[in-house]
Parts: sequence; structure tokens; C-alpha cells
Amino acid sequence: MLSRPVYGPSFILTLGAMTAIAALTVDISLPAVPAMVVDLATGLSKGQQIVGIFMAGMACGQIPAGLVSDRIGRLPVLYFGMSLFTVAAVAAAFARSIELMLLARFVQGFAAAASLVLARAIVRDIASGKDAAKLMSLITMIFTAAPVVAPTFGAILVAQWGWRAPFVAIAVMGVLILVAVRSNIHETHSGNATGHPVRQLQASFAEFFSHRQSIFGLLLLVIPPAGFMSMIALAASLVVEIYGYSITQFGYIFATAGGSILLGAAINRQLVARFDSLGIIAIGITTMALASTQLALIAMLGDAPLAWLWGCVCLFMFSIALIIPNATVTALDPLPKIAGVASSIIGTLQNLSAATGALLGAMLYDGSVTRSVVILAAAGLLNTAVFLSRRLIVPQGIVHHPDELARD
Repeated sequence: MLSRPVYGPSFILTLGAMTAIAALTVDISLPAVPAMVVDLATGLSKGQQIVGIFMAGMACGQIPAGLVSDRIGRLPVLYFGMSLFTVAAVAAAFARSIELMLLARFVQGFAAAASLVLARAIVRDIASGKDAAKLMSLITMIFTAAPVVAPTFGAILVAQWGWRAPFVAIAVMGVLILVAVRSNIHETHSGNATGHPVRQLQASFAEFFSHRQSIFGLLLLVIPPAGFMSMIALAASLVVEIYGYSITQFGYIFATAGGSILLGAAINRQLVARFDSLGIIAIGITTMALASTQLALIAMLGDAPLAWLWGCVCLFMFSIALIIPNATVTALDPLPKIAGVASSIIGTLQNLSAATGALLGAMLYDGSVTRSVVILAAAGLLNTAVFLSRRLIVPQGIVHHPDELARD
């Protein structure tokens, strides 16, 4: 029989770090961009591509990571992914051209996909229902807290040791996660390598989309990223250009959004003990609807005090911490045998949604409050409509499968 991990602090911290590594890799490198483009003799627009190319790599890496982990087990894929991530981080730290930097970042993103996908898959391997929701809530708290401090840490590194220092720190994080995985994570899935991998992938996709409950959870998971990534992409322009705050003040204002997610994750942990996943999602959707309705009103008015607007943004992000962990549990619950591919489907579509929202936000932005908040408002209202349509999407209701865990 496979070993079942102990739900101790080290196990949860390791899964949280696995989930946070992608956000950390993006956020800690942002302060390095201005000095990097000068040293590598390129333009700022080219240098800013280190974010987009990393996300593209993650989008490409999730399906392969999920499929291979379902075939051979979680740990081999996780070790390979984090090792490749670390090597790519070293290559980025010592890159002498922007082309090599971008190649290294793409490989980093491709490799980091394994960490993100397998953290979710491992939770589904070992838990279902409320147990899985508790684990996802704790992991979300770690995932949220880490990126809040990452830009400041990256700025300190750049100030003290130059623009390459954050990329060295990313490589060190890769090594630390490898050590943590070796110490704290046991194999949770024996794998099933029978049959051709393409046919297995096709069968896994068919299995995922045959469950209305999984489709319902997936919809709740992929719509919000388009909204909040559009706001993240435009936040600096909104706060600095439209409202006239300094970039330093923007950093503090932006941190409140991360703090809202952290607060939501902490409250979600308490709610899990009293309500089922659908009940908590309902609370989150109600909160999201309240925020989105006000944002839609602000978009129609074309102006609002920053305190009102940003308060709605924080309320939206608070609701994310209630919806995402529980919708993830809802989507993965019927799929214990293909948790790797199922997790990768969720992650890939979330990345595509986030990228679309950020790109669309940048295209629509015209220096007005209306264009700054309209995508976030629309995403929240659309997610509310999906939840209200749940009886049409899942007429048989939400069912948990507490006895169906991954086994050999």
C-alpha cells in the first residue's frame, strides 16, 4: 500500500510552497526588470516579457505534468520538475542576453507547472470533502502570504546585490523545495501506465467532462482569474496615473488586496468545520456579487473615490479565498483516479483565463476608471450567474466521495 502523508505542519508547508513557487518566481523578479534591461542592452517592453513567457511555459507544462504523474506517480514528476526549474533559474541568473533569459524563464514556467499541478493532485489523492477543503484552505493561506512580501524582498535583493540576486534566490527556493519534498512528501499515487499515453489523456479528458460536478467547479475556478488579473495588470496605472498616488504608496495599497485573500483563507478554514463546500462557495459568491455589483456601478458612473473602488477590489479578492479552495475540491472530488490530469486541466484553463484578462485589460485601458474595473465587474457577475445556474449544471446535486482516494 502507498504511504499516506501525515497532515503535519511540514507537510502542509511543503504543499503551500509548491503552490506558491510560481507566484514567487514572478513577483520577486519584478524589481529586477529596470536594471536587467540596461545590463542586457534591451528595451523595457522586451524585459517585461519575463512574466508573460513564464506564464506561457506554465500553460504548456501542466497537461504533460498531470498525465505523466497519473501514469508513473507524483514524486518522479515532482523531482524532475523542480530540478529542471532550479537549473533554469541558475541559467536565468547568469544570462548574458535577453534571448537566453527569456528561454530560461519559459523552461522555468514549464517546470514549475509540475509543482502547482501536483500539489492539488496530492490533496485529492489523500483527502475528499471537508478534509480536502481544510488542506486547500491552509495551502491557500501560505500561497497568499508568500507573494505579498515577494516584491519587497526582491527590491531589497536588487538594492543590495544587483538585478541578478532575485534570480539566484529563485534557484535557492527550488533547492529548498526539493529538500522539503524529499523530507515531507511520500508517494500518494501508484500510477497507471497501461495503454498509450495519448489514449489515456483522451480518456482522462472524457472522464473529467463527463462529470457535471467537475464542470461546475471548473467554471467557478476559471472565470475569476480573468477579472483579478486584469486588475493586477492595471493596478499601478489606476492608483498612480488616475488617482495620483506615489509608487511607494501603491505598494502599500496593493498589499491590502493580498491581505484580503489571506483574511479570507483564514476565515475559510474556520467555515470548513461548520459548512460543506457548496455552502462556503455560496458565502463567497454572495460576497463576490456584492463587490461586482458595486464595481459595475462605478464603471457606469465613470468615477469613484479610491477607497470605495479599492474596497470593492479587496472584497472581491476576499471572496476568491472562499471560492477557489472549495470549488477545487468540488471539481476534483469525482476524479480520484485521474487527479493529475484533472488538476492540470484546471490549472491550464486558469492560466489561459488569467492571460486573456490581463491582455484584454491592457487593450481596453484608456486612462479611465470605467475601463479599469469593467472586466473585474463582469467576471464577478458572470461567476455569480454560474453559481445561480448550478441546478441546471448539476441537477443531481453536489456529491462527495470520501471513500474514493487514490490507491495502488
